[in-house]
Amino acid sequence: MKRTLVACALGLLLPTIGLAGEYNLTVDRVEIDTGEFVKKGVGYNGKSPGPVLRFNEGEEVSINVTNNLDETTSIHWHGLILPFQQDGVPGISFPGIKPGETFTYKFPITQSGTYWFHSHSGFQEPEGAFGSIIIEPEGREPFRYDREYVVQLTDKHPHSSERVMRNLKVTPDYYNREQQTVGEFFSDASENGFLNTVKDRLAWGDMRMMKADVEDLQGFTGMINGKGPKQNWTGIFEPGERIRLRFINSSAMTYFDIRIPGLNMTVVQADGNNVQPVNVDEFRIGVAETYDVIVRPKDEQAYTIFAESMGRSGYARATLAPEEGMEAPVPGLREPARLTMADMGGMPGMDHGDMPGMAHGDMDSTNEMAGMSEMDHSQMTGMDHSSMMMPEGGASDPFYAKGSGLVPTAANGGKFLSYADLKAQKPLYEEREPTREIELRLTGNMERYTWSINGVKYEDADAIRLKYGERVRFKFVNETMMTHPMHLHGMWSILDVGAGQWNPIKHTVSVQPGTTVYMETEVDAPGQWAFHCHLTYHMAAGMFRKVIVEGGPESTQAATSAQAGDVGGDA
Repeated sequence: MKRTLVACALGLLLPTIGLAGEYNLTVDRVEIDTGEFVKKGVGYNGKSPGPVLRFNEGEEVSINVTNNLDETTSIHWHGLILPFQQDGVPGISFPGIKPGETFTYKFPITQSGTYWFHSHSGFQEPEGAFGSIIIEPEGREPFRYDREYVVQLTDKHPHSSERVMRNLKVTPDYYNREQQTVGEFFSDASENGFLNTVKDRLAWGDMRMMKADVEDLQGFTGMINGKGPKQNWTGIFEPGERIRLRFINSSAMTYFDIRIPGLNMTVVQADGNNVQPVNVDEFRIGVAETYDVIVRPKDEQAYTIFAESMGRSGYARATLAPEEGMEAPVPGLREPARLTMADMGGMPGMDHGDMPGMAHGDMDSTNEMAGMSEMDHSQMTGMDHSSMMMPEGGASDPFYAKGSGLVPTAANGGKFLSYADLKAQKPLYEEREPTREIELRLTGNMERYTWSINGVKYEDADAIRLKYGERVRFKFVNETMMTHPMHLHGMWSILDVGAGQWNPIKHTVSVQPGTTVYMETEVDAPGQWAFHCHLTYHMAAGMFRKVIVEGGPESTQAATSAQAGDVGGDA
């Protein structure tokens, strides 16, 4: 059966018939109107975001992708488990799709849930080349809902991505609009004392860093389903209905804190995998993550879906309402977040005695002190950090450093989702001990705007080699002041939250500043895969690795060797 995709209304319930399907996608130059500005971009089937792709678990799909651009393109099926040749990463899994050519992706659908697709070529993704994927399960869902909507987030900047990268390379704080002010100095001095405030400012100045460096990219317009705040995408409901909202963060650089004032949300899925339900008032969605929540508005009124950036520099908003045209009040932005010395936990010379361990104990002191080889700390020797200002009390979230300025709290004082709350609905793998551990230090140099793993950029690094059938434990040690959403292609990431066999299964794991996070991977997918930070400009600046899985079925080994000789270009 052949089905040609058109750019359908996002969130519309569409029937699927469960037969093997052939789909057509075109990659096109498009115009993107944010309500604040209009810019040229890249989209699918003439629009950005592209169409909602709806598959059934167990379906075999063929997707014909025709490149109407004047440059090479690709599509990566984010979070989908498939043969590596279909993963869509130029230089690793295939050569890419040249201008005027059509490439056919063919793979089985072996899972269900909410996912997304995007270009893995150049800066096409932040320029608009992304869409959503909904996969219906073979059996019944473990939760009920009457209606569903995709809520696909992005951060659209008036500058082209190439220009953004150039500006960051020249002046890393080029887009920082939340610099500390004289008024803030006197406010801090009043609260914490003049001398402590001066010491705090001097310490950050000596490191040539700023407490306001929470986000690399500000000045963006947040968008939901292709509409900016002024354009106000609206989802219709009947009072009393259970509504499933499939949140997808397709941003280049922005973490969003999501809340719907007046409605409680029940988180039922993370990164396409069902979790034991968690009732929350707010949650933070990292770049490339997905969360499915169920809400039940009982009153005949409008509700605002409010997505506030982690750095409080911008927002996206949409509306749930009984009819078009209805709106609810839009909350104001909260006070900008500020980093603390706790968020510099991976830097040499810091006192980490008060920092909590993550799922398995404290940071490895040897490795935390050995990191940041690319940073310039020439003026840090002998600095006294004992009197520097940190928030009083301990961290309320074990996945943030104690005293971190990024610890999230709900606007209404209620429940904010933590990774620690996520438990798998049903274990995907039998629990077993990992065969070995691989440490990945997340490193970088803000002044030169280079990002790396273990102090080495992608172009200078050897591939990570895994053995088919082993279970590998990855140890992420974040030695930077930025949050990094780490994405492993082709295999599931079992996030260690201390729940044993009930640890959640994800495809993207956020690692906060000054923390160590563990995940395990069942190495069950032969071939060549990408492993990288999903912040667009961090990935482009070097926080990227190739993963080669050796062994497995003989036919796959032969294909891997052949593919290694065929692919070329930048990933």
